[in-house]
Amino acid sequence: MKAKAREEEIREFLAASGWGEARRIALAGDASTRRYERLRGPKGIAILMDAPSGTETSPCPPMASAEERAALGYNALARLAGADVRAFAALSCELVARGFSAPEILASDYQRGFLLLEDLGDALFSESLIEKETLYSAITDTLAALSRSSFDAKMPFGGNDWHVLDYDKCALMSETDLLLDWYAPFRGGAPDGAARHEVQTLWSEAFLALDALPKVLTLRDVHAENLIWLPARDGAAQTGLLDFQDAVFGSPAYDLVSLLQDSRRTLPPGLEDKMKERFLEHAKIRNREAFALSYAVLGAQRSAKVLGIFVRLAKRDGKPRYLDFLSITAGNMVRSLEHPELAGLKLWMQQHIPAIFAEGAP
Repeated sequence: MKAKAREEEIREFLAASGWGEARRIALAGDASTRRYERLRGPKGIAILMDAPSGTETSPCPPMASAEERAALGYNALARLAGADVRAFAALSCELVARGFSAPEILASDYQRGFLLLEDLGDALFSESLIEKETLYSAITDTLAALSRSSFDAKMPFGGNDWHVLDYDKCALMSETDLLLDWYAPFRGGAPDGAARHEVQTLWSEAFLALDALPKVLTLRDVHAENLIWLPARDGAAQTGLLDFQDAVFGSPAYDLVSLLQDSRRTLPPGLEDKMKERFLEHAKIRNREAFALSYAVLGAQRSAKVLGIFVRLAKRDGKPRYLDFLSITAGNMVRSLEHPELAGLKLWMQQHIPAIFAEGAP
């Protein structure tokens, strides 16, 4: 859609929701196709989410087969919501209803891709001067509370249901393939068909370990730039959650890995282990060995995905700043592959993509 026509739709939406007189201030974007503005007007302050349809491939229908998902494109394979704002709205309502600090939905037009959101402020964890252990203890407790909460797979919003799906092998594998498709060629060569089949078999074997723990709602993109510090609130509500439209049912280890093995920053020594212990206690997880293996598998899986995504953002989307984070991400992957159960996967990576180990060296 042309910019002029989209602008007219925005004005119509704001006028219909009572925010037509608000001053609009563009906010910094992220790696997605969504755009955000802060509104200031007679009704107060709010955030406009603009997610135009047609900018991404379709999300995954609940009962789609692997072949159907492949035909629909990457969002369906990886079970991403794409530009469907129902996902964010429905999940936000469910989170708020359970006492978590997601932005409340003030107005919506899901057909045209608009949401008007509660403004949780600017106190991002990534920019906070609060002592790191205080911040990370708060979000770790929030993630533990999430893992103890129950959610229905079908979440209603505005007369339409959003279905939260499982983080299945197809989704996990389609993400690790980004390492082969983007990072490996960028660092010197893509593995051939036989090598790809071999590593996919190794990943499949590793993913079996994820069945040892019950599945929980997994927000899927928990890191310091997606979290707001809200000290005036209590308990789990002290952490403002900003990015959760791609939530799935997955391992309780995933969001903790995403938080503690952040691809954009390193944590103070010892903090990762301390927060893992805190999570195990607060989430009431007794099978520590299963959790440790799941944490390692998902640490490696997420790092593989992110290495591919960062190169794709740089080479395809013209965002070269993401290359600055490759060494941190590679380091996270190397550490995850140290788990004894991942020895075969580590050996394959050393033989076929040795750049990971050079790039991730201390």
